[in-house]
Amino acid sequence: MTPEDILSGNIEIYQPLEIVINLLIASVLGIILSSVYKITHKGLSYSQSFMITIVLVTVIVSMVMMVIGNNLVRAFALVGAMSIIRFRTVIKDTKDTSFIFLGLASGMAAGTSSYFLAFSGIIVISALILILHSTNYGSIYKSEFILRFRAEKNSSEESLKVLEKYTKYYNLLHVESSGDLKGSNLLTYDILLKDKTVDNFMQTLKDIKGLTEIKFIASKTDVDY
Repeated sequence: MTPEDILSGNIEIYQPLEIVINLLIASVLGIILSSVYKITHKGLSYSQSFMITIVLVTVIVSMVMMVIGNNLVRAFALVGAMSIIRFRTVIKDTKDTSFIFLGLASGMAAGTSSYFLAFSGIIVISALILILHSTNYGSIYKSEFILRFRAEKNSSEESLKVLEKYTKYYNLLHVESSGDLKGSNLLTYDILLKDKTVDNFMQTLKDIKGLTEIKFIASKTDVDY
Protein backbone atom coordinates (compact mmCIF):
# COMPACT_ATOMS: atom_id res chain seq x y z
CA MET A 1 0.00 0.00 0.00
CA THR A 2 1.60 3.25 -1.18
CA PRO A 3 1.03 6.78 0.19
CA GLU A 4 -0.77 7.57 -3.06
CA ASP A 5 -3.21 4.73 -2.39
CA ILE A 6 -3.91 5.95 1.13
CA LEU A 7 -4.59 9.49 -0.05
CA SER A 8 -6.67 8.47 -3.05
CA GLY A 9 -9.64 7.25 -0.98
CA ASN A 10 -10.30 4.38 -3.40
CA ILE A 11 -9.25 1.58 -1.07
CA GLU A 12 -11.95 -0.62 0.43
CA ILE A 13 -10.43 -1.62 3.74
CA TYR A 14 -13.41 -3.39 5.29
CA GLN A 15 -15.43 -6.20 3.78
CA PRO A 16 -19.24 -6.20 4.25
CA LEU A 17 -19.13 -9.09 6.74
CA GLU A 18 -16.42 -7.39 8.76
CA ILE A 19 -18.45 -4.16 8.84
CA VAL A 20 -21.49 -5.99 10.22
CA ILE A 21 -19.37 -7.81 12.82
CA ASN A 22 -17.72 -4.56 13.94
CA LEU A 23 -21.08 -2.82 14.36
CA LEU A 24 -22.58 -5.79 16.23
CA ILE A 25 -19.59 -5.99 18.58
CA ALA A 26 -19.79 -2.23 19.17
CA SER A 27 -23.48 -2.65 20.02
CA VAL A 28 -22.72 -5.42 22.52
CA LEU A 29 -19.95 -3.34 24.11
CA GLY A 30 -22.26 -0.34 24.37
CA ILE A 31 -25.01 -2.41 26.01
CA ILE A 32 -22.53 -3.87 28.53
CA LEU A 33 -21.21 -0.41 29.33
CA SER A 34 -24.69 1.09 29.73
CA SER A 35 -25.71 -1.80 32.00
CA VAL A 36 -22.71 -1.11 34.25
CA TYR A 37 -23.76 2.54 34.33
CA LYS A 38 -27.29 1.57 35.38
CA ILE A 39 -26.02 -0.71 38.15
CA THR A 40 -23.54 1.79 39.57
CA HIS A 41 -25.57 4.97 39.18
CA LYS A 42 -26.42 6.73 42.43
CA GLY A 43 -28.90 9.48 43.07
CA LEU A 44 -31.97 11.09 41.62
CA SER A 45 -30.57 12.23 38.27
CA TYR A 46 -30.82 8.88 36.45
CA SER A 47 -31.54 9.30 32.74
CA GLN A 48 -32.67 6.58 30.35
CA SER A 49 -31.64 8.77 27.42
CA PHE A 50 -28.06 8.81 28.73
CA MET A 51 -28.01 4.99 28.69
CA ILE A 52 -29.20 5.01 25.08
CA THR A 53 -26.58 7.66 24.27
CA ILE A 54 -23.78 5.43 25.58
CA VAL A 55 -24.84 2.61 23.24
CA LEU A 56 -25.28 4.93 20.25
CA VAL A 57 -21.95 6.70 20.80
CA THR A 58 -20.13 3.36 20.84
CA VAL A 59 -21.73 2.20 17.58
CA ILE A 60 -21.38 5.57 15.84
CA VAL A 61 -17.68 5.89 16.70
CA SER A 62 -17.15 2.35 15.40
CA MET A 63 -18.75 3.35 12.10
CA VAL A 64 -16.69 6.56 11.98
CA MET A 65 -13.46 4.59 12.42
CA MET A 66 -14.42 2.37 9.49
CA VAL A 67 -15.26 5.39 7.35
CA ILE A 68 -11.85 6.90 8.06
CA GLY A 69 -9.86 3.68 7.71
CA ASN A 70 -6.30 4.51 6.67
CA ASN A 71 -7.36 7.55 4.68
CA LEU A 72 -5.77 10.78 5.91
CA VAL A 73 -7.99 12.96 3.73
CA ARG A 74 -11.15 11.50 5.27
CA ALA A 75 -9.72 11.90 8.76
CA PHE A 76 -9.05 15.61 8.28
CA ALA A 77 -12.39 16.11 6.54
CA LEU A 78 -14.19 14.46 9.46
CA VAL A 79 -12.38 16.68 11.97
CA GLY A 80 -13.48 19.73 10.01
CA ALA A 81 -17.07 18.54 9.82
CA MET A 82 -17.27 17.67 13.53
CA SER A 83 -15.77 21.01 14.57
CA ILE A 84 -18.98 22.83 13.60
CA ILE A 85 -21.03 20.76 16.07
CA ARG A 86 -21.63 22.31 19.48
CA PHE A 87 -22.84 20.24 22.44
CA ARG A 88 -24.59 22.20 25.17
CA THR A 89 -25.83 19.33 27.34
CA VAL A 90 -24.71 19.76 30.94
CA ILE A 91 -23.38 16.56 32.54
CA LYS A 92 -24.22 16.66 36.26
CA ASP A 93 -21.92 13.86 37.36
CA THR A 94 -18.26 13.82 36.34
CA LYS A 95 -18.42 10.02 36.36
CA ASP A 96 -20.84 10.20 33.42
CA THR A 97 -18.03 11.76 31.37
CA SER A 98 -15.85 8.71 31.96
CA PHE A 99 -18.61 6.46 30.57
CA ILE A 100 -18.76 8.60 27.42
CA PHE A 101 -14.98 8.35 26.99
CA LEU A 102 -15.10 4.60 27.56
CA GLY A 103 -17.82 4.34 24.93
CA LEU A 104 -15.63 6.30 22.50
CA ALA A 105 -12.62 4.06 23.18
CA SER A 106 -14.70 0.89 22.82
CA GLY A 107 -16.17 2.12 19.54
CA MET A 108 -12.71 2.94 18.22
CA ALA A 109 -11.43 -0.53 19.14
CA ALA A 110 -14.44 -2.26 17.58
CA GLY A 111 -14.26 -0.10 14.45
CA THR A 112 -10.62 -1.04 13.87
CA SER A 113 -11.36 -4.76 14.44
CA SER A 114 -9.31 -4.81 17.66
CA TYR A 115 -11.74 -7.22 19.27
CA PHE A 116 -9.44 -8.53 22.00
CA LEU A 117 -8.56 -5.00 23.07
CA ALA A 118 -12.22 -3.96 23.03
CA PHE A 119 -13.51 -6.82 25.18
CA SER A 120 -10.47 -6.84 27.48
CA GLY A 121 -10.84 -3.13 28.10
CA ILE A 122 -14.58 -3.35 28.79
CA ILE A 123 -14.20 -6.34 31.13
CA VAL A 124 -11.31 -4.89 33.15
CA ILE A 125 -12.71 -1.37 33.42
CA SER A 126 -16.26 -2.56 34.16
CA ALA A 127 -14.92 -4.81 36.91
CA LEU A 128 -12.96 -1.87 38.32
CA ILE A 129 -16.06 0.36 38.27
CA LEU A 130 -18.13 -2.31 40.05
CA ILE A 131 -15.44 -2.81 42.72
CA LEU A 132 -15.12 0.93 43.35
CA HIS A 133 -18.90 1.20 43.54
CA SER A 134 -19.39 -1.74 45.91
CA THR A 135 -16.63 -0.54 48.26
CA ASN A 136 -17.92 3.06 48.17
CA TYR A 137 -14.39 4.15 47.30
CA GLY A 138 -13.55 7.78 48.07
CA SER A 139 -16.57 8.39 50.29
CA ILE A 140 -16.08 10.52 53.40
CA TYR A 141 -19.24 9.27 55.09
CA LYS A 142 -22.22 7.04 54.41
CA SER A 143 -25.66 8.53 54.14
CA GLU A 144 -28.57 6.61 55.48
CA PHE A 145 -31.40 8.36 53.71
CA ILE A 146 -32.17 11.03 51.16
CA LEU A 147 -35.16 13.22 52.03
CA ARG A 148 -36.93 15.42 49.51
CA PHE A 149 -39.99 17.61 50.08
CA ARG A 150 -41.61 20.83 48.92
CA ALA A 151 -41.91 23.44 51.66
CA GLU A 152 -43.72 26.75 51.71
CA LYS A 153 -41.89 29.70 53.21
CA ASN A 154 -43.73 29.54 56.53
CA SER A 155 -43.06 25.80 56.99
CA SER A 156 -39.28 25.78 56.45
CA GLU A 157 -38.39 26.59 60.06
CA GLU A 158 -40.72 23.93 61.44
CA SER A 159 -39.23 21.29 59.14
CA LEU A 160 -35.73 22.19 60.38
CA LYS A 161 -36.87 21.64 63.96
CA VAL A 162 -38.10 18.17 63.02
CA LEU A 163 -34.78 17.38 61.34
CA GLU A 164 -32.85 18.49 64.42
CA LYS A 165 -35.06 16.33 66.65
CA TYR A 166 -34.95 13.09 64.65
CA THR A 167 -31.55 13.14 62.92
CA LYS A 168 -27.94 12.88 64.02
CA TYR A 169 -26.89 14.73 60.91
CA TYR A 170 -28.54 16.50 58.00
CA ASN A 171 -27.11 18.32 55.03
CA LEU A 172 -28.96 20.39 52.44
CA LEU A 173 -28.00 19.05 49.00
CA HIS A 174 -30.22 20.97 46.63
CA VAL A 175 -32.78 23.78 46.54
CA GLU A 176 -35.14 24.28 43.61
CA SER A 177 -37.47 27.26 43.62
CA SER A 178 -40.93 26.79 42.14
CA GLY A 179 -41.49 30.49 41.47
CA ASP A 180 -45.13 30.33 42.57
CA LEU A 181 -46.98 32.87 44.72
CA LYS A 182 -46.58 30.72 47.84
CA GLY A 183 -42.79 30.93 47.58
CA SER A 184 -42.34 27.18 47.94
CA ASN A 185 -39.00 25.42 47.42
CA LEU A 186 -38.17 21.81 46.59
CA LEU A 187 -35.54 20.80 49.16
CA THR A 188 -33.26 17.74 49.09
CA TYR A 189 -31.49 16.64 52.29
CA ASP A 190 -28.92 14.01 53.10
CA ILE A 191 -29.83 12.73 56.60
CA LEU A 192 -28.73 10.22 59.22
CA LEU A 193 -31.51 9.24 61.64
CA LYS A 194 -30.91 8.97 65.38
CA ASP A 195 -32.82 5.68 65.48
CA LYS A 196 -34.89 3.45 63.22
CA THR A 197 -38.25 5.12 63.91
CA VAL A 198 -38.80 6.05 60.30
CA ASP A 199 -42.59 5.96 60.61
CA ASN A 200 -42.66 8.51 63.44
CA PHE A 201 -40.30 10.79 61.55
CA MET A 202 -42.36 10.62 58.35
CA GLN A 203 -45.64 11.14 60.18
CA THR A 204 -44.25 14.22 61.93
CA LEU A 205 -43.22 15.68 58.59
CA LYS A 206 -46.63 14.95 57.07
CA ASP A 207 -48.33 16.75 59.97
CA ILE A 208 -46.50 19.99 59.14
CA LYS A 209 -48.79 22.35 57.27
CA GLY A 210 -47.32 23.54 53.97
CA LEU A 211 -45.09 20.47 53.49
CA THR A 212 -45.92 18.43 50.38
CA GLU A 213 -44.34 15.96 47.90
CA ILE A 214 -42.43 14.21 50.69
CA LYS A 215 -40.11 11.47 49.35
CA PHE A 216 -37.93 9.29 51.54
CA ILE A 217 -35.22 7.32 49.75
CA ALA A 218 -33.08 4.67 51.43
CA SER A 219 -29.40 4.77 50.59
CA LYS A 220 -26.44 2.61 51.57
CA THR A 221 -23.94 4.87 49.84
CA ASP A 222 -23.47 8.52 49.09
CA VAL A 223 -26.16 9.80 46.77
CA ASP A 224 -25.71 12.42 44.07
CA TYR A 225 -28.75 14.59 43.48
